[in-house]
Amino acid sequence: MKQGSVRELRIVGSSNQTDEPLIDSTDKLSDIPLMSCSEAIERLKQNRENHKGKQQFLAMYSSIFGGIVSDAAAMVIPMDDHMVHRGHGVFDTAAIMNGYLYELDQHVDRIIRSASMAKIVLPFDHETIRRILVQTVSASKCIKGSLRYWISAGPGDFQLSPSGCHQPALYAIVIEDQSLFDSKGIKVVTSSISIKPPQFATMKSVNYLPNVLSKMEAEEKGAYAAIWLDNDGFVAEGPNMNVAFVTKEKELLMPKFDKILSGCTAKRVLTLAEGLVIAGELHGIRVDNVSVEEGKRADEMMLIGSGVIVRPVVQWDEQVIGDGKEGPISQTLLNFILEDMKSGPSSVRVPVPY
Repeated sequence: MKQGSVRELRIVGSSNQTDEPLIDSTDKLSDIPLMSCSEAIERLKQNRENHKGKQQFLAMYSSIFGGIVSDAAAMVIPMDDHMVHRGHGVFDTAAIMNGYLYELDQHVDRIIRSASMAKIVLPFDHETIRRILVQTVSASKCIKGSLRYWISAGPGDFQLSPSGCHQPALYAIVIEDQSLFDSKGIKVVTSSISIKPPQFATMKSVNYLPNVLSKMEAEEKGAYAAIWLDNDGFVAEGPNMNVAFVTKEKELLMPKFDKILSGCTAKRVLTLAEGLVIAGELHGIRVDNVSVEEGKRADEMMLIGSGVIVRPVVQWDEQVIGDGKEGPISQTLLNFILEDMKSGPSSVRVPVPY
């Protein structure tokens, strides 16, 4: 086999999910090139240039090489990291708005709780993790977008136990996003994919295959998301967002967090919604078990999360929600969060020193 051979396997592009392979294997196996490190890096750069998506990756931190890179081709993690081949990792996120990180401390607290639940020793203490994340955003020069970060058991081997891992790892990436938040009403369906048991649903781990299949199921049915029910038949959550309702009695109703992920944005919505109670637009706020019947007969339904912020739902399965239009409370709560991201208190906005 000739080292550095530039002969390539032909990649077959496809816009749809099919069972057909994406690589044309008409070339002989012996024609697969054995590359040097520099040649592999050059291929990575070419791949990035040829397959640019809507998201721009501006900077990445890795504790493995102990620094920040801005070349997307270098934004890689080791294959022997147990997060890759065993799913032994947790993650979280924070929005970047006008040069501030929104609810960073709340999200960092949550990833540390998730790491503890996943029995992953922290690679750094809380303040060091926070400083690394802020510095990574600073290096990226990103003004509007999102920060995603992971804590893994780390690289070491391909065994099941993490006992052979050298040390836990921290990764972070800054994603630029200039798109506007969409407030158009959406359709959801009830998921047929089994919900994760509470032990795993309450931590934000990288084991998202059920979430992915649930999202795909919704898209196949022409919907935006699929809603999970818990094992007792109560409304649980969406694939990566919480669910809330405005009842006919004008209560803001949200499912309990004991069997699902404790959403940072959802909890902030509960706090900001107290202003609507004071103003008389809501008669109360309740976190409780929610039956499907109660949810479907609500005046309003919404999805809440760091990705969607507050997104009104106008149809669930075949049931139209309320009058089938985006509800006023959903829109007001979206505006509350957007304003909070732009001018909220220091407890939810961390300035980035560019």
